[in-house]
Amino acid sequence: MTSQTILVVDDEPDIRRVVSDILEDEGFQVETAGDASSARIKFYDIRPDLVLLDIWMPDTDGVSLLTEWADQNGRIPPVVMISGHGTVETAVEAIRLGAYDFLEKPLSTAKLLVTVERALENSQLYTENTRLRNQLEPASELIGHSPAIQEIRGQISRIGSSDSWVLVRGEPGSGKGVVVRALHQVSHHRDQPFVEVNLAAIPAESIAIELFGLENEDGIQAGRFEQANGGTLVLDEVDDLDLTIQGKLLGALEEGRFYRVGGRTLLNFDVRIIATSNQELEAKIRHGSFREDLFYRLSAVPLAVPSLRQHREDIPDLISYYSSRVIEAENLDYRRFSTAAINYLRNRPWPGNVRELRNFVQRVLITTSSEEIDAEETREAMGTTAILAEHDVSPGVKQDFDQPIREAREEFERAYFSYHLLQAGGNMTELAQRCGMERTHLYRKLKGLGIDPKSVKNRP
Repeated sequence: MTSQTILVVDDEPDIRRVVSDILEDEGFQVETAGDASSARIKFYDIRPDLVLLDIWMPDTDGVSLLTEWADQNGRIPPVVMISGHGTVETAVEAIRLGAYDFLEKPLSTAKLLVTVERALENSQLYTENTRLRNQLEPASELIGHSPAIQEIRGQISRIGSSDSWVLVRGEPGSGKGVVVRALHQVSHHRDQPFVEVNLAAIPAESIAIELFGLENEDGIQAGRFEQANGGTLVLDEVDDLDLTIQGKLLGALEEGRFYRVGGRTLLNFDVRIIATSNQELEAKIRHGSFREDLFYRLSAVPLAVPSLRQHREDIPDLISYYSSRVIEAENLDYRRFSTAAINYLRNRPWPGNVRELRNFVQRVLITTSSEEIDAEETREAMGTTAILAEHDVSPGVKQDFDQPIREAREEFERAYFSYHLLQAGGNMTELAQRCGMERTHLYRKLKGLGIDPKSVKNRP
């Protein structure tokens, strides 16, 4: 017997009963809804494997409901439209919007069952293909053979197979994203959704909707908890949340359920939470800007990602890896870094860690033409560091522990963004990539810190 669930949406009770009987005889679990309102609730509550959706309903027509679901982020289950007044135009429009197929009333039992089986098979194939692509995703690779990287690999292997929540901590650019993806791919959830939300890139007033969704007269917007149900939800830079949202998040995590913003229906969720942070959360707790109970809830298993300074011996492997990736992606002629150039790079501070090294390798390979990049060319390409020193924006922030935490953070952020802005030559697209932020939020952040991107572009 199959455990797959089918949601039957039709305003005619006889149709619902007949279709339910047919499908239940085939071993399916069946839920029904007589209108769009109840269909919305059941769609997000039971998360069916397939939906049979009537087009003509009294409150909201099926095509509009399909459009509403299709507009949500994430993949929806296959939807088969049914109607007693079918036209070619309606069928074409429904399939264009994402419906798997279209059935006309009166329904043929044989055609109904064939369509259902094919739709479910197609969905299963999609899931399997996604799983295989994820297994081959190069971004999940941890490059290097140092003791620090071997220790991380071992921790991922031990932690990944459990359902424990994990707090991944490390400096910006150290590879937290790589570790997070690796944790997902070795977990029991690897065939399920993998959803990341960069909390630092979302305006504070929008975070609740982003996480929990929205419910109003215009319809339902699924949040990240719903999108990730059954899989992994990554709360990236969780330290950026204000106290109000921290409280709402803690409540949802403790209860295992939540309300959408504006909603009245409690929704259960089953996700594995992985949070990341590049800040000293214990210090934020002491200063009252981060909840201690939320910290302990998220950090059931802590995992620290080392800075590049802590595994310099991996730099040659990283250079080789990123060189191959860039050459292939940009269709460049083969070239390599000389031994002297590699030794020079091994002794650099790399405040931006692996991300900075990756961006540097890319920039050098694109802007140079020699088959072997020597130490002199490499030093010239690192010239931005000298500019940083001249303008007193060194990434090594002066440690003034007597100032308030907010001012200390602003001082670090000002130095951090100034450094990467210079590294990017004032290019906001590259800056956004280097910092892992959306451009809209990035502009607001720079303005708040008093940094003018044009000052870098106009610098001789």
